[in-house]
Amino acid sequence: YPGKANLLGDRLSTTLAFYNLERSNVAAQGFDNVLSQFQIGKQRSRGIELDVAGEILPGWNLTASYAYTDTKILEDSNFNSEGKQLLNVPRNAFGLWTTYELQSGSLKGLGVGIGIFNQGERQGDLLNTFTLPGYWRTDASLFYRRNNFRAGINLQNLFDQDYFEGARNIVRVIPGAPFAITGSVSWEF
Repeated sequence: YPGKANLLGDRLSTTLAFYNLERSNVAAQGFDNVLSQFQIGKQRSRGIELDVAGEILPGWNLTASYAYTDTKILEDSNFNSEGKQLLNVPRNAFGLWTTYELQSGSLKGLGVGIGIFNQGERQGDLLNTFTLPGYWRTDASLFYRRNNFRAGINLQNLFDQDYFEGARNIVRVIPGAPFAITGSVSWEF
């Protein structure tokens, strides 16, 4: 059930969505053999998502999102996981990214950006035997755009936080990337 609105004289757009999704016979990785799969009888995801995006002032852009998701396995005849939460789905997730780009002068097109991202606690397997901790991560960027030229430096995980992206099971937990710097240069024609 999505809803949309524009704010601040149409400079910001918002989307609000409520959802209740049920899926049947979803394939999942086997517990004893990583190459095997089994089907979960029925699972449900329901929640709310809010997204806000736009240009607050000339050159200042903002993107923000929040999601609340409640998951549950409704039917399962294979591993007795009924009533358990789905793996790798946080109840709460949040993101905020903002950039500012100079609009005039000799440095027109130079910009900076910063963002924070949060994932709440998540179940690490379908039997809910362990929980991945929630985390906050900060990213940043420095960029320059002029005519057809583009250059940028991105800083991921700015404060080198230890976190987990997700898991398949207790022995296959995927760590998040450490602090990283990437750069790009492009010319559009």
